[in-house]
Amino acid sequence: MILGCVPTSADRIPETHLAAEVATQPDDWAHAASIAAEHAALLPQPGERVAVIGCGTSYFMSRAIASLRESAGGGLTDAWPAGQVRTRDYDRYLVICRSGTTTEVIEALRALPAGVPRAVICSSPGTPVLELADPILIDNVDEESVVQTRFATTALAILRWHFGEDLAPVIEQARAVSAEDIEASLAGVRSAEQISFVGMGFAAAIADEAGLKLRESCQSWTEGYLATEWRHGPISIAAPGRAVWAFGPLLPGLADDIKSTGAHFEHRDIDPMADLVRVHRLCQLRSADLGLDPDHPRGLNRSVILG
Repeated sequence: MILGCVPTSADRIPETHLAAEVATQPDDWAHAASIAAEHAALLPQPGERVAVIGCGTSYFMSRAIASLRESAGGGLTDAWPAGQVRTRDYDRYLVICRSGTTTEVIEALRALPAGVPRAVICSSPGTPVLELADPILIDNVDEESVVQTRFATTALAILRWHFGEDLAPVIEQARAVSAEDIEASLAGVRSAEQISFVGMGFAAAIADEAGLKLRESCQSWTEGYLATEWRHGPISIAAPGRAVWAFGPLLPGLADDIKSTGAHFEHRDIDPMADLVRVHRLCQLRSADLGLDPDHPRGLNRSVILG
Protein backbone atom coordinates (compact mmCIF):
# COMPACT_ATOMS: atom_id res chain seq x y z
CA MET A 1 0.00 0.00 0.00
CA ILE A 2 1.04 3.63 -0.43
CA LEU A 3 2.38 4.94 2.87
CA GLY A 4 -0.53 6.64 4.62
CA CYS A 5 -2.99 5.59 1.92
CA VAL A 6 -6.65 5.19 2.77
CA PRO A 7 -8.40 3.90 -0.39
CA THR A 8 -11.57 5.67 -1.38
CA SER A 9 -14.30 4.81 -3.83
CA ALA A 10 -13.91 6.41 -7.25
CA ASP A 11 -17.24 8.18 -6.85
CA ARG A 12 -15.74 10.10 -3.93
CA ILE A 13 -12.73 11.38 -5.87
CA PRO A 14 -12.92 15.17 -5.54
CA GLU A 15 -13.66 17.29 -8.59
CA THR A 16 -10.44 19.06 -9.47
CA HIS A 17 -9.12 21.29 -12.23
CA LEU A 18 -6.70 18.46 -13.02
CA ALA A 19 -9.54 16.01 -13.67
CA ALA A 20 -11.42 18.46 -15.88
CA GLU A 21 -8.31 19.31 -17.90
CA VAL A 22 -7.27 15.70 -18.36
CA ALA A 23 -10.70 14.88 -19.75
CA THR A 24 -10.50 17.36 -22.65
CA GLN A 25 -7.31 15.93 -24.14
CA PRO A 26 -8.78 13.84 -26.99
CA ASP A 27 -10.69 16.87 -28.30
CA ASP A 28 -7.64 19.08 -27.76
CA TRP A 29 -5.47 16.74 -29.84
CA ALA A 30 -8.03 16.72 -32.64
CA HIS A 31 -8.08 20.54 -32.68
CA ALA A 32 -4.26 20.53 -32.76
CA ALA A 33 -4.39 19.51 -36.43
CA SER A 34 -5.80 22.89 -37.42
CA ILE A 35 -3.30 24.71 -35.21
CA ALA A 36 -0.45 22.82 -36.89
CA ALA A 37 -1.75 23.76 -40.32
CA GLU A 38 -2.26 27.41 -39.38
CA HIS A 39 1.26 27.81 -38.00
CA ALA A 40 3.13 25.42 -40.33
CA ALA A 41 5.57 28.12 -41.46
CA LEU A 42 6.68 28.76 -37.85
CA LEU A 43 7.36 25.09 -37.09
CA PRO A 44 10.47 23.05 -38.03
CA GLN A 45 10.92 22.62 -41.77
CA PRO A 46 12.39 19.48 -43.40
CA GLY A 47 16.17 19.37 -43.21
CA GLU A 48 16.57 22.23 -40.75
CA ARG A 49 18.81 21.94 -37.71
CA VAL A 50 16.43 22.61 -34.83
CA ALA A 51 16.64 23.13 -31.06
CA VAL A 52 13.53 22.61 -28.93
CA ILE A 53 13.61 24.27 -25.50
CA GLY A 54 11.53 23.95 -22.34
CA CYS A 55 11.55 23.46 -18.57
CA GLY A 56 10.13 20.55 -16.58
CA THR A 57 7.20 19.01 -18.43
CA SER A 58 7.87 21.25 -21.44
CA TYR A 59 11.44 19.93 -21.56
CA PHE A 60 10.15 16.35 -21.63
CA MET A 61 7.82 17.30 -24.50
CA SER A 62 10.83 18.88 -26.22
CA ARG A 63 12.67 15.58 -25.94
CA ALA A 64 9.69 13.69 -27.35
CA ILE A 65 9.45 16.11 -30.27
CA ALA A 66 13.17 15.83 -30.99
CA SER A 67 13.03 12.04 -31.00
CA LEU A 68 9.97 11.91 -33.26
CA ARG A 69 11.38 14.43 -35.74
CA GLU A 70 14.71 12.67 -36.08
CA SER A 71 13.02 9.26 -36.36
CA ALA A 72 10.85 10.66 -39.17
CA GLY A 73 13.91 11.91 -41.05
CA GLY A 74 13.06 15.57 -40.47
CA GLY A 75 16.59 16.59 -39.58
CA LEU A 76 18.90 17.06 -36.61
CA THR A 77 16.86 18.03 -33.57
CA ASP A 78 18.23 18.74 -30.10
CA ALA A 79 16.18 19.21 -26.94
CA TRP A 80 17.54 21.52 -24.24
CA PRO A 81 16.37 22.51 -20.77
CA ALA A 82 16.00 26.29 -20.89
CA GLY A 83 18.57 26.73 -18.15
CA GLN A 84 21.30 25.04 -20.19
CA VAL A 85 20.92 25.81 -23.89
CA ARG A 86 24.12 25.16 -25.86
CA THR A 87 25.16 27.50 -28.66
CA ARG A 88 25.20 25.55 -31.92
CA ASP A 89 24.53 26.31 -35.55
CA TYR A 90 20.74 25.93 -35.56
CA ASP A 91 18.40 27.00 -38.32
CA ARG A 92 15.38 27.35 -36.03
CA TYR A 93 14.39 27.35 -32.37
CA LEU A 94 11.11 26.11 -30.93
CA VAL A 95 10.26 27.01 -27.33
CA ILE A 96 7.48 25.51 -25.20
CA CYS A 97 6.28 27.46 -22.15
CA ARG A 98 2.79 27.27 -20.66
CA SER A 99 3.02 30.24 -18.30
CA GLY A 100 4.97 32.58 -20.52
CA THR A 101 6.76 33.95 -17.46
CA THR A 102 9.34 31.29 -16.56
CA THR A 103 12.62 33.06 -15.85
CA GLU A 104 14.93 30.50 -17.48
CA VAL A 105 12.84 30.50 -20.66
CA ILE A 106 12.82 34.30 -20.92
CA GLU A 107 16.58 34.42 -20.37
CA ALA A 108 17.15 31.66 -22.94
CA LEU A 109 15.07 33.49 -25.55
CA ARG A 110 16.94 36.72 -24.97
CA ALA A 111 20.26 34.92 -25.39
CA LEU A 112 19.42 33.22 -28.71
CA PRO A 113 21.43 34.39 -31.74
CA ALA A 114 19.85 37.26 -33.60
CA GLY A 115 18.32 36.53 -36.98
CA VAL A 116 17.55 32.84 -36.35
CA PRO A 117 13.79 32.08 -36.57
CA ARG A 118 12.22 31.17 -33.26
CA ALA A 119 8.65 30.36 -32.25
CA VAL A 120 7.07 29.80 -28.84
CA ILE A 121 4.08 27.62 -27.99
CA CYS A 122 2.33 29.18 -25.00
CA SER A 123 -1.15 29.17 -23.47
CA SER A 124 -0.97 32.45 -21.54
CA PRO A 125 -1.93 35.67 -23.38
CA GLY A 126 -0.06 38.89 -22.65
CA THR A 127 3.07 37.22 -21.29
CA PRO A 128 6.72 38.12 -21.98
CA VAL A 129 7.67 35.08 -24.07
CA LEU A 130 5.11 36.01 -26.72
CA GLU A 131 7.09 39.19 -27.43
CA LEU A 132 10.41 37.34 -27.75
CA ALA A 133 9.46 34.86 -30.50
CA ASP A 134 6.80 34.22 -33.11
CA PRO A 135 3.78 33.29 -30.97
CA ILE A 136 1.73 30.13 -31.26
CA LEU A 137 -0.90 30.89 -28.62
CA ILE A 138 -3.05 27.93 -27.57
CA ASP A 139 -5.02 29.53 -24.76
CA ASN A 140 -7.87 27.06 -25.33
CA VAL A 141 -5.75 24.49 -23.44
CA ASP A 142 -4.56 26.75 -20.64
CA GLU A 143 -4.84 25.19 -17.19
CA GLU A 144 -5.88 26.13 -13.67
CA SER A 145 -4.03 23.18 -12.15
CA VAL A 146 -0.35 23.69 -11.46
CA VAL A 147 0.20 20.15 -12.77
CA GLN A 148 0.50 20.31 -16.56
CA THR A 149 -1.44 17.84 -18.66
CA ARG A 150 -3.43 19.03 -21.67
CA PHE A 151 -1.18 21.97 -22.55
CA ALA A 152 1.86 19.73 -22.80
CA THR A 153 0.22 16.89 -24.70
CA THR A 154 -1.47 19.32 -27.09
CA ALA A 155 1.88 20.96 -27.85
CA LEU A 156 3.20 17.48 -28.65
CA ALA A 157 0.11 16.73 -30.75
CA ILE A 158 0.65 19.92 -32.80
CA LEU A 159 4.14 18.77 -33.74
CA ARG A 160 3.05 15.22 -34.45
CA TRP A 161 0.41 16.50 -36.87
CA HIS A 162 3.02 18.82 -38.37
CA PHE A 163 5.39 15.91 -38.92
CA GLY A 164 2.69 14.18 -40.98
CA GLU A 165 1.33 11.75 -38.40
CA ASP A 166 -2.35 10.85 -38.38
CA LEU A 167 -3.36 11.07 -34.73
CA ALA A 168 -6.93 9.87 -35.26
CA PRO A 169 -6.15 6.37 -33.87
CA VAL A 170 -4.30 7.90 -30.90
CA ILE A 171 -7.25 10.15 -30.16
CA GLU A 172 -9.63 7.18 -30.19
CA GLN A 173 -7.32 5.29 -27.81
CA ALA A 174 -7.35 8.27 -25.46
CA ARG A 175 -11.15 8.43 -25.61
CA ALA A 176 -11.32 4.75 -24.66
CA VAL A 177 -8.90 5.29 -21.77
CA SER A 178 -10.96 8.25 -20.54
CA ALA A 179 -14.13 6.15 -20.53
CA GLU A 180 -12.68 3.29 -18.47
CA ASP A 181 -13.60 2.58 -14.88
CA ILE A 182 -10.74 4.29 -13.09
CA GLU A 183 -10.51 1.84 -10.18
CA ALA A 184 -10.64 -1.32 -12.26
CA SER A 185 -8.24 -0.17 -14.97
CA LEU A 186 -5.58 1.05 -12.53
CA ALA A 187 -5.92 -1.55 -9.79
CA GLY A 188 -2.43 -2.95 -10.36
CA VAL A 189 -0.67 0.38 -9.77
CA ARG A 190 -3.05 2.24 -7.49
CA SER A 191 -1.29 1.22 -4.29
CA ALA A 192 2.20 0.46 -5.60
CA GLU A 193 4.93 1.59 -3.22
CA GLN A 194 7.15 2.57 -6.15
CA ILE A 195 6.67 2.83 -9.93
CA SER A 196 9.39 2.83 -12.58
CA PHE A 197 8.35 4.03 -16.04
CA VAL A 198 10.29 2.84 -19.09
CA GLY A 199 10.16 3.37 -22.84
CA MET A 200 12.20 3.70 -26.01
CA GLY A 201 12.39 6.56 -28.51
CA PHE A 202 9.92 9.31 -27.72
CA ALA A 203 8.32 6.98 -25.16
CA ALA A 204 11.43 7.44 -22.98
CA ALA A 205 10.52 11.12 -22.62
CA ILE A 206 6.92 10.13 -21.90
CA ALA A 207 8.22 7.80 -19.17
CA ASP A 208 10.07 10.67 -17.50
CA GLU A 209 6.98 12.86 -17.78
CA ALA A 210 4.81 10.14 -16.24
CA GLY A 211 7.10 9.93 -13.24
CA LEU A 212 7.03 13.70 -12.82
CA LYS A 213 3.21 13.80 -12.85
CA LEU A 214 2.95 11.40 -9.91
CA ARG A 215 5.73 13.10 -7.98
CA GLU A 216 4.00 16.46 -8.40
CA SER A 217 0.40 15.43 -7.79
CA CYS A 218 0.80 12.92 -4.97
CA GLN A 219 4.44 12.87 -3.83
CA SER A 220 4.94 9.33 -5.15
CA TRP A 221 8.28 7.54 -5.46
CA THR A 222 8.62 7.25 -9.22
CA GLU A 223 11.47 7.05 -11.71
CA GLY A 224 11.83 7.03 -15.49
CA TYR A 225 14.32 5.17 -17.65
CA LEU A 226 15.18 4.28 -21.18
CA ALA A 227 13.92 0.69 -21.35
CA THR A 228 17.34 -0.62 -22.39
CA GLU A 229 18.85 0.94 -19.25
CA TRP A 230 16.38 -0.59 -16.82
CA ARG A 231 18.34 -3.84 -16.55
CA HIS A 232 21.54 -1.90 -15.86
CA GLY A 233 20.81 -1.10 -12.23
CA PRO A 234 17.19 0.03 -11.78
CA ILE A 235 16.03 -3.60 -11.83
CA SER A 236 17.45 -3.74 -8.30
CA ILE A 237 14.55 -1.75 -6.86
CA ALA A 238 11.84 -3.84 -8.55
CA ALA A 239 10.09 -6.04 -5.98
CA PRO A 240 6.67 -7.25 -4.85
CA GLY A 241 4.46 -4.29 -4.01
CA ARG A 242 6.18 -2.14 -6.63
CA ALA A 243 5.51 -1.72 -10.36
CA VAL A 244 7.19 -1.22 -13.71
CA TRP A 245 5.09 0.54 -16.35
CA ALA A 246 6.26 0.22 -19.96
CA PHE A 247 5.23 2.64 -22.69
CA GLY A 248 5.10 1.64 -26.34
CA PRO A 249 6.54 -1.50 -27.99
CA LEU A 250 8.28 -3.88 -25.61
CA LEU A 251 11.88 -4.99 -25.81
CA PRO A 252 12.31 -8.77 -26.16
CA GLY A 253 12.37 -10.42 -22.75
CA LEU A 254 11.59 -7.23 -20.80
CA ALA A 255 8.20 -8.39 -19.55
CA ASP A 256 9.65 -11.68 -18.28
CA ASP A 257 12.53 -9.89 -16.55
CA ILE A 258 10.10 -7.55 -14.79
CA LYS A 259 7.79 -10.36 -13.70
CA SER A 260 10.75 -12.35 -12.35
CA THR A 261 11.33 -9.61 -9.74
CA GLY A 262 7.82 -9.97 -8.35
CA ALA A 263 6.95 -6.41 -9.35
CA HIS A 264 3.65 -5.69 -11.06
CA PHE A 265 4.07 -5.27 -14.82
CA GLU A 266 1.86 -2.60 -16.41
CA HIS A 267 1.62 -2.28 -20.19
CA ARG A 268 -0.95 -1.39 -22.84
CA ASP A 269 -0.41 -1.91 -26.55
CA ILE A 270 -1.41 1.69 -27.32
CA ASP A 271 0.35 4.90 -28.29
CA PRO A 272 2.48 6.28 -25.40
CA MET A 273 0.66 9.63 -25.53
CA ALA A 274 -2.69 7.89 -25.02
CA ASP A 275 -1.16 5.73 -22.29
CA LEU A 276 -0.01 8.91 -20.53
CA VAL A 277 -3.68 9.77 -20.05
CA ARG A 278 -3.90 6.63 -17.89
CA VAL A 279 -1.12 8.08 -15.73
CA HIS A 280 -3.01 11.37 -15.50
CA ARG A 281 -6.03 9.46 -14.21
CA LEU A 282 -3.81 7.58 -11.75
CA CYS A 283 -2.70 10.96 -10.39
CA GLN A 284 -6.34 11.74 -9.61
CA LEU A 285 -6.91 8.38 -7.93
CA ARG A 286 -3.76 8.30 -5.81
CA SER A 287 -4.04 11.93 -4.71
CA ALA A 288 -7.62 11.25 -3.56
CA ASP A 289 -6.46 8.18 -1.66
CA LEU A 290 -3.84 10.28 0.12
CA GLY A 291 -6.07 13.30 0.73
CA LEU A 292 -3.80 15.55 -1.38
CA ASP A 293 -4.78 18.44 -3.64
CA PRO A 294 -3.33 17.68 -7.09
CA ASP A 295 -4.10 21.21 -8.29
CA HIS A 296 -1.72 22.75 -5.75
CA PRO A 297 1.31 20.47 -5.22
CA ARG A 298 3.59 21.11 -2.29
CA GLY A 299 6.26 23.70 -3.08
CA LEU A 300 5.15 24.28 -6.68
CA ASN A 301 3.68 27.26 -8.47
CA ARG A 302 2.38 27.71 -12.00
CA SER A 303 5.62 29.40 -13.05
CA VAL A 304 9.17 29.44 -11.72
CA ILE A 305 10.05 33.13 -11.45
CA LEU A 306 13.50 33.72 -10.02
CA GLY A 307 14.53 36.80 -8.12
